[in-house]
Amino acid sequence: MPHELLEIFRNARVIPVVRTRSIQAAATAVAWLRDAGLRIFEITMTVPEATGLIRALARDPALIVGAGTVPDAATATACLDVGAKFIVAPWIDPSLAAPCQDAGAVLMLGAVTPTEVRAALAAGADVVKIFPASSVGGPGHIKALASVFPGVAFCPTGGVELANFAAYLDAGAAFVGMGGALVDERRIAAGDRDAIQAAARAVLGQSGA
Repeated sequence: MPHELLEIFRNARVIPVVRTRSIQAAATAVAWLRDAGLRIFEITMTVPEATGLIRALARDPALIVGAGTVPDAATATACLDVGAKFIVAPWIDPSLAAPCQDAGAVLMLGAVTPTEVRAALAAGADVVKIFPASSVGGPGHIKALASVFPGVAFCPTGGVELANFAAYLDAGAAFVGMGGALVDERRIAAGDRDAIQAAARAVLGQSGA
């Protein structure tokens, strides 16, 4: 399953990172982005009642839902039990590998330096999440890492925007994680569906999806 999901992620090129202060805003963002054509969503554990939202979204066979900012193995297991297909942590936590392997889920662990990339892979990561990508060198940093880790799937997150996400892909990222314009709480609160969906269509257009 991880290899099949990785191929889907590579083809999608972008995973919306849903991090909002309310479950209602998170659910609204997913609904609007789904209607615009996006199908993969990372629901961070900082969203209130995130596990319940993952459970609800995972009932839709058209969606692939994962959990982000996962703090420990118990939380990973709880998310996997309700339908999460991938687990994301912005740090290296070897305890997350076993639950993901048992569930056939993709594990993304965070790193910045080459030493951390090696540690993430040793800890069982299928994908290395480069976070925070923008503040450690942006696409140039990804290009440098990809040159010495040619077989590694990198997912830069943090400061990835409509204006630069194609540059990350060109630099060697397998796909990117993006909040920003896709999950803008001010626009969600204002009911500005058009702006959110315009951002989604821009992503889909640039990714060739």
